[in-house]
Amino acid sequence: METKKITIAGAGLVGSLLSIYLAKKGHDVEIYERRPDTRKANIPGGRSINLALSDRGWRALERAGLGPKIKEMSIPMYRRVMHDKNGNLSFQNYGLNNEAIYSVSRGGLNKRLMELAEATNKVKINFNQKCLGADLEEGTAHFENYETKEKTTVKADLLFGADGAFSAIRGQMLKRDKFNYSQEYIDHGYKELSIPANEDGSHRMEREALHIWPRGHYMLIALPNPDGTFTCTLFFPNEGVPSFESLKSAQEAREFFKEEFPDALAMMPNFDEEWNENPDSSLVIIRSYPWKIGNTTILGDASHAIVPFYGQGMNSGFEDCDILGQLMDQDLENWDEILDAFQKERKPNADAIADLAMRNFVEMRDLTADPVFLLRKKIENRFSTKYPQKWLPLYSMVTFSHIPYHKALELGKKHDAIMHEIMSMNDIETKWDSQEVEDRMLELSKGL
Repeated sequence: METKKITIAGAGLVGSLLSIYLAKKGHDVEIYERRPDTRKANIPGGRSINLALSDRGWRALERAGLGPKIKEMSIPMYRRVMHDKNGNLSFQNYGLNNEAIYSVSRGGLNKRLMELAEATNKVKINFNQKCLGADLEEGTAHFENYETKEKTTVKADLLFGADGAFSAIRGQMLKRDKFNYSQEYIDHGYKELSIPANEDGSHRMEREALHIWPRGHYMLIALPNPDGTFTCTLFFPNEGVPSFESLKSAQEAREFFKEEFPDALAMMPNFDEEWNENPDSSLVIIRSYPWKIGNTTILGDASHAIVPFYGQGMNSGFEDCDILGQLMDQDLENWDEILDAFQKERKPNADAIADLAMRNFVEMRDLTADPVFLLRKKIENRFSTKYPQKWLPLYSMVTFSHIPYHKALELGKKHDAIMHEIMSMNDIETKWDSQEVEDRMLELSKGL
């Protein structure tokens, strides 16, 4: 493929990984990033929901030759640990064969990817660069340095917008005819909290697990870090009672946590300070199309931002890079063909994972402590273990396979209908592992 000069707006996770894919193909890449260099600047915290790397993300990293370099900074999580109000624990394995999702720091991963991008000697990153606009047809972008106010116009063969959910490049596309766009803020937001390590540096809870405090309309989660800490995230209504709006002080929040999350609060010595200092942040779903106009293409959150409840935001963005990399390897005529094929393949999957993420939010906050739901999972897991070619649970399809998201969603809906019938069987609680139930599932799952 002919070497191209390529501009990327955004040096976040997707922009950095994309630059590595392009550099390995021999292209010259220059990235313009709005933020200062996080490897040098002291960036305030409070918005760093830990990430859960799963198979789709790993495949993208491994195809770029980065798997071992990222594995060393991540922690496997083999199961959910659910905490009730009395501190009692219940458990649910993520996979059927000891599979794990991996906890990794967003900031730490981003720094590592930027370092690896620069190490290719084909990528240059410019920081403090605000995008002022772009000529989509020409692939020309205009930037202004936050510090010096110097303006720069960059002409490239291709322009990629990987500049996040509030993408300036997508903003230019919004001005174009026949560009479809929707933005939906959900009723919940989030706040970051933390659990420090023990004095000896060890974790205060099970290390290789994702901890959840499900409470119906809201929940707290905690993901482990290599330094012994946990990054916690409260997903909470923005309005109503209880909500971020109703808890007007750290003291009121503390009293609420004493009632709802007492075992978590006991491990949070910096609760008041973090509640006051860390912002309440919004959660948004963004859908758009087309992703390619002229010589400009958007991907990752810039084209399809989702809520974090399936742990697939980063993974789907990395999968964007992986699919684009596969298309670059095919014998296509030119970049127009590559990018057109890319958007047509990825758009249905982007829409599907947006729907799946909201579905999993309901599951995590409402159902993980529900005995009926847990029994259903036991029945599904038993059947899937015995007949893996007939039934792969939805979570495994999304997290531990490369089945396209839209196909996983379609199969998941069929599973729901079957399991509704199974759970309606008389005395299912006592005969859930019987031959009768197994035979009925075999009958209902024919043709899946």
